[in-house]
Amino acid sequence: MVNRKDVTVPDFFKTYVNAIEENTLQEALSNNTRRFRKLLKQLPHKKINYAYAEGKWTIKELLQHIIDAERVFIYRALTFARQDPAPLPGFDENNWAITAKAPKRKWNELVAEFKALRSANELFLNSLDDNQLLQTGSANNNTISVAGLAFVCAGHVAHHMRIIRERYLDDGKNNRKEENMKLVKTVKKKKKKTGKLKSL
Repeated sequence: MVNRKDVTVPDFFKTYVNAIEENTLQEALSNNTRRFRKLLKQLPHKKINYAYAEGKWTIKELLQHIIDAERVFIYRALTFARQDPAPLPGFDENNWAITAKAPKRKWNELVAEFKALRSANELFLNSLDDNQLLQTGSANNNTISVAGLAFVCAGHVAHHMRIIRERYLDDGKNNRKEENMKLVKTVKKKKKKTGKLKSL
């Protein structure tokens, strides 16, 4: 059985691999799929077309990016598992995001596409034996293994789940900040009137 410690990935992909807690590939993908599907189900509809800053992707565009990237990663995994020696190119994620026209797509269709894609990818990866999973190839001038790409699929989603929670779904944090600011202003006014500050 291939574990996370056995994978070969370039340094810039190690962030994704390290975002995964599980050591076995099957467990990593299964848990990652379940968590992401749960997050997608819980997303408020008003947030789907929301971007946390100017020039940043909306959640809808982010989901399209996740789908596109996973297709690329799995195509690379398929190529290397089949021992095709041809080096594969990289891709410009920003250009892909622009040309994908995600804002025109229906949210439910994007969610269904991810579910179908991940289901097919898990079936494919589970069909491979250890020798196939340890096969390596060249993509964007970097050596990476089939298992490495599989862990990258899970880690890439985990990475963007964290971003969604921290930067897109921070209403609670913002509300608490506003409440704290109001509380501080109220306390300062009371201090001016009474001359001393009550403990809270």
